[in-house]
Amino acid sequence: MGFWSAALLPINGMIGAGVFALPAILAAQVGSFAPWMMLVGLALVLPLGLVFAALAGRFEAHGGPVLYATTAFGSFVGFQAGWARYASGVVSMAANTHVAIAYLAVLFPVLGGEQARQWAAAGFLASTVIVNLVGMRTSVGTLGILTAIKLLPLAALAIAGLALGEPAIGVTLPPLGELEGVVLLTFYALMSFENATILAGEMRNPKRDAPRTVLVTLGAVALLYALVIWSYLAIGPVDAEGDNALATAAGKLAGAAGVLVLTLAAAVSIGANTLAGGLGLPRLTFAMAEQGILPRIFAHVSPRLKTPDVSILFFGAAAIGVSLLGGFTVLAVASTLARLVMYLLTALSLPVIAGRSGEPRVWWHIPVAALAVAATLWVAAQASREAFVMLAAMLGFGTVLFLFARAGAMRAAQVA
Repeated sequence: MGFWSAALLPINGMIGAGVFALPAILAAQVGSFAPWMMLVGLALVLPLGLVFAALAGRFEAHGGPVLYATTAFGSFVGFQAGWARYASGVVSMAANTHVAIAYLAVLFPVLGGEQARQWAAAGFLASTVIVNLVGMRTSVGTLGILTAIKLLPLAALAIAGLALGEPAIGVTLPPLGELEGVVLLTFYALMSFENATILAGEMRNPKRDAPRTVLVTLGAVALLYALVIWSYLAIGPVDAEGDNALATAAGKLAGAAGVLVLTLAAAVSIGANTLAGGLGLPRLTFAMAEQGILPRIFAHVSPRLKTPDVSILFFGAAAIGVSLLGGFTVLAVASTLARLVMYLLTALSLPVIAGRSGEPRVWWHIPVAALAVAATLWVAAQASREAFVMLAAMLGFGTVLFLFARAGAMRAAQVA
């Protein structure tokens, strides 16, 4: 992959369900300050982006955060970084399917029923697993097409809403407590900027292109989110709490055609997001298995398809299972909290790795890492007790797999 192919991974990681669900959620909670919340989110995430960019310029292999944390602190900490990223991705994919089905229910009311929604979510996730099993070239090509299909309607809505609506929405700063209440969701919107680092081993020039994809896509996506939310408010939301409110806003501008286009764009967007996650996350468990911190079966490669089939199928099964546990907001918060563990360990890794390299220290590494740690801890403090319980369950299950892998490695060493 070159720069543009690699950029598809973080773009589709960040632009999935959130851009269709968050405008209504943020408008309901912070009003006209909603577009600016994305800039608040960017300010919190940017130090982490700089940390990943600095580390990505030092490595060429698969793994991203698990590679960084393992290099800095050893295999157990590296495992926790990788597993937290993996668990977050699985929960995020599950959360996104709820928004996809909510939009499709506008066209197909039968999907509004609980049982139909569950079957549709399972089918939605299963279809992306099949595409990812076929191979990297097919997956990236499909991802490029889906990205174009989903970005054009969003750009058109932003332009039309600001041109035809009432863009002078003003800015009213909500109480600080309300800002804290939604900061986890803005953080959720910008997560996955690190996706390209996970697949660095399949990039032509990872030390050059991986850092660029992190920073360029992070800034561009934050700007797109802010414009879409501003346009939504300019049109005048009529259903501030609905999962498919963005399609409703498009309907105010273009009638039934607008609803149809945005509904299909939402489904395509979330499909691309799920495809990107299914492309990157199985490579993460594949890399962890190769390093001996997950059972070796996760490193199995299909002889015919040349893809990590066990890791891909495990990812699909886990995402389908988690999708049955809750709705978008609950799963989005849980996903964010799990991702914060990985971000924290990666931020702590930068000064350690830089200090061991023997190269002259870069002056901004320690201050930026400190800012990233502080932002991560502050955002985590906003999570509910239920989210921490879910996090403990996810990390506990992963630790069991780690111990199983280490026991298997010890038995193999004794036999040898």
